[in-house]
Amino acid sequence: MQDFEFTQDELNEQIQNRIKKLRELQQNKYNPYEKVKYDPTHYSTDIKENFDQFEGKFVCVAGRMLSKRGHGKASFVDILDTKGKIQIYIKIDEVGEEKYQEFKEYYDIGDIIGVKGEVFKTHKGEVSIKAKEIEMLTKCLRPLPEKWHGLRDVDTRYRKRYLDLIVNPQVRDTFIKRSLIIRSIRKFLDDRGFLEVETPVLSPIAGGAAARPFITHHNALDIDLYLRIATELHLKRLIVGGFDKVYELGRVFRNEGISIKHNPEFTTIEIYQAYADYKDMMDLTEELITTVAQEVLGTLKITYQGQEIDLTPPWQRLTMVEAIKKYVGVDFENVSSLDEARKIAKDLGIEVEENWQVGHIINEVFEKKVEDFLIQPTFIMDYPVEVSPLAKRKKDNPQFTERFELFITCREIANAFSELNDPFDQKERFLEQLKERQRGNQEAHMMDEDFIEALEYGMPPTGGLGIGIDRLVMLLTDSYSIRDVLLFPTMRPKD
Repeated sequence: MQDFEFTQDELNEQIQNRIKKLRELQQNKYNPYEKVKYDPTHYSTDIKENFDQFEGKFVCVAGRMLSKRGHGKASFVDILDTKGKIQIYIKIDEVGEEKYQEFKEYYDIGDIIGVKGEVFKTHKGEVSIKAKEIEMLTKCLRPLPEKWHGLRDVDTRYRKRYLDLIVNPQVRDTFIKRSLIIRSIRKFLDDRGFLEVETPVLSPIAGGAAARPFITHHNALDIDLYLRIATELHLKRLIVGGFDKVYELGRVFRNEGISIKHNPEFTTIEIYQAYADYKDMMDLTEELITTVAQEVLGTLKITYQGQEIDLTPPWQRLTMVEAIKKYVGVDFENVSSLDEARKIAKDLGIEVEENWQVGHIINEVFEKKVEDFLIQPTFIMDYPVEVSPLAKRKKDNPQFTERFELFITCREIANAFSELNDPFDQKERFLEQLKERQRGNQEAHMMDEDFIEALEYGMPPTGGLGIGIDRLVMLLTDSYSIRDVLLFPTMRPKD
């Protein structure tokens, strides 16, 4: 067998000692890396939570050794499996002198072992397994992070998530909850007749959102393609094709900055329902999130970073103009000119770009002066048409659209429209977006002629909804940063 190559820093005393043990095992006994199969019968938590059913019974478990405490002819170890920890009692009389000696000499904290034995409770009342057989399944060559201090360095935790999961139980719990949240969302939609679909990740046009895309190149076709920034336009094509209720849960990619709220690749769910409008989507959003919270957490009253959040419906609903009036004291309902809007922005200390219209200014005032007040669940409705190129105009006020965003803890969680299905209006708005791109806005929407053509075949009145899965998971797991809910967040290279 070829020796492992380690740097000088890595060749510390502990690693050398573990490699030495491995070599002795391989030469004199067996190679732990040749183990190809092991058949655990139960998990730690199942045994501990149902001790009355397991007492005195023979079980087989497997996991990573987290501690090793010896007392002459008997030892205790804790092993970690996918559900939690359980204590193992290893006694020379039970496993035999040769195996017990091998355990004492060659087993280290971090090794992955298999144990067969009898379930019992110690004098201190701890549910444990009295080992009859023990087996090393994999040798751990690097010592785990120091037991008492754990893995605290945030950068290392994100770069080496596998270690983070081993030593920090709360991190494991977060990602288990993430899986349960996603499962609950799917069940909610499936039970209501929605069809889960898959649409392209690569596309010749980046559409469906205002964002800067990643660009790649397809060699065989010799064309540039974009990683999708949203799933919207393909899903709406499916509504044109006759599917009444569709959704897609998957990754999207935006070539933007990294922060506690943003990662270049993240997970969204987009949901479209024919013959519905944005108010139907509002009801759906409220019901979906409360259902998921109740199923996964068992409560609608949660704590996020020390702030009590009450998810009990109904949630507050305000138009953007009403929210600005409520929290800033400015009534844009009575603003009739661009000059007047510019003056309001200046008085509020907000910079206005030269090409902005009144709608841009209203949106900017909202983002800069209102969002920080939206701690409890709040639907903000009726966005300006200038910032909503895919939403249907309001009949009674065409300067605004039938669009809402949901805010909780001052963060946008969901975005929804009564979808624009007028091909003439849609083309006109795409053209306005093209002008913005020409003025240097790299996040402005591209022209999508095929989507216009699809609308010309007729898309029924439709409600559409997008929810940021990562931000929802952050909320429901009390996680400060988006990196805390992504198993492998994007990191700056160390070099």
